[in-house]
Amino acid sequence: MTDLSLLGPAQRETALTRMADEPFDLAIIGGGSTGMGAALDAASRGLSVAVIEQRDIASGTSSRSSKLIHGGLRYLERFDFRLVREALTERGLLLTKLAPHLVYPVPFIYPFRHRVWERAYVAAGVAVYDALAASATNPLPRQRQLSRRSMLEAFPALDATAFVGGLRYYDAGTDDARFVVALARTAAREGAAIATSTRAVGLPRQGGRVTGITGVDLESGREVTIRADVVINATGVWTDDVEQLVDDPVPDVTASKGVHLVVRRDRIDSSMGLITKTKKSVLFIIPFGEFWLIGTTDTAWTLDLAHPAASTGDIDYLLGQVNRLLADPLTREDVVGVYAGLRPLVTGSQAATTRLSREHAISHPAPGMVTIAGGKFTTYRVMASDVVDEALAERRGTMPVSRTEDVPLVGSEGWAKRWEDRAKTAEDRGFPVATIEHLLRRHGSDTDRILDLVDADPDLGKRLDPEAPYLKVEVVWAAQCEGALHLDDLLTRRTRLSIEVRDRGVAAAPEAARLVAPILGWDGATIAREIEHYEARVAAEIESQLQPNDLTADAARMGAPDVRRMGRT
Repeated sequence: MTDLSLLGPAQRETALTRMADEPFDLAIIGGGSTGMGAALDAASRGLSVAVIEQRDIASGTSSRSSKLIHGGLRYLERFDFRLVREALTERGLLLTKLAPHLVYPVPFIYPFRHRVWERAYVAAGVAVYDALAASATNPLPRQRQLSRRSMLEAFPALDATAFVGGLRYYDAGTDDARFVVALARTAAREGAAIATSTRAVGLPRQGGRVTGITGVDLESGREVTIRADVVINATGVWTDDVEQLVDDPVPDVTASKGVHLVVRRDRIDSSMGLITKTKKSVLFIIPFGEFWLIGTTDTAWTLDLAHPAASTGDIDYLLGQVNRLLADPLTREDVVGVYAGLRPLVTGSQAATTRLSREHAISHPAPGMVTIAGGKFTTYRVMASDVVDEALAERRGTMPVSRTEDVPLVGSEGWAKRWEDRAKTAEDRGFPVATIEHLLRRHGSDTDRILDLVDADPDLGKRLDPEAPYLKVEVVWAAQCEGALHLDDLLTRRTRLSIEVRDRGVAAAPEAARLVAPILGWDGATIAREIEHYEARVAAEIESQLQPNDLTADAARMGAPDVRRMGRT
């Protein structure tokens, strides 16, 4: 599997060896969508690239979003037509060319409460949106006005007395964590050296200029010094912590917490999602596989960055908001899972920041170092191109142009044909069509290799948990090929058992540990520690969600330390 895994345990060891022995053009701190996007952008230009991430791929903000690829509709309110067109272009590229196996259309209803002015106002805005979409790559249907009757036919669960009609439009969705894994694997294919569980603890300098990164491998405790012409800080809400390593006292980023509830799909009768405004934020009801995602909140967060906690106040707020829309209200019993993420909001002064004409910002906290902060998941590719351009300008070397518009992500190969042939694949492989669709939507062209593993060991074709569609082979693949090192990685990001089953993956944890132990070199003690940690983590999350406020929720969540070495006692 070595030539196919890209991010297996052997490749991680090779990456750490390269980091110790070779100089790099760029070294990147941060393994979210921005950091991995920058790694792919730079590597595909022919640059040598090293990436370290202190936890797992997408373990921060990039796995805790609303799972949407936005076309930028909300930017119309501030007449930022360039940003709308940019978002639409990126959405279209992802749907049709770069990641068609991971990005899919999502229909939404925007309900109207007022008969005349609201319908005219919103429809005019979306007409502009459609016109901009027509000038970009846009495979999605145009907006359509809905009467109250047609809206209720599409979304029968709505309280009919609350609305007078609505508007249907399309956006796109994705599993954010799986998307970033595909980014990372594509960057590795292009030559990037990637090491997760590796924490930046220092930024060596020579003559005042940053010359690389001192990192610690949190699996072994060994230290590695990475030499690089330029260091890119792409750490999101950890931006200020990294900049403190070069004694930069200017705070650049604050965190805003967004909470989502996970509810089974059969609990809300609808064929479409819904978006509407509340007094405090925007409320989404988003279809996500067999579930609805209901969010989100928008509150300042000053506590633990690695494990933001949702309180009972957050949950009650979202239930209260969504129940204003539904004829049959939801209760706490309907909530299968809860997750909280942190948005990195740029707050640096204009003098310290080079602001671009978008929602992200690039700064230079020290010679030889470039920081990127803010931005949106949808425009990760634009952000990556901008920060690599800035890093190359800092290096004052040659400037090969970005080419990621023409670099499809791993798994996208032959997508249309594979999807068309899914019934035949199911027949040939002896699986239900729904199982093949599940694998194709998560793994794309890698589905063939995954099914080959099942051919060699038919037990791997069974479900990991009877309540969820994930197969045992998927956790084996995640450990062999996708950089997963711990049960957290497997059950929270490579699969979504942590938010999609009632016990949050606890029952599946021992079997998952057994399956990956030979791949990751776990002995009996390690297996026991991984299971113990995962159970403690789930218990701490459940306890935090019973607390009344952020302070008490954070204290409860911090009762379970991180399984990586930085949190071990």
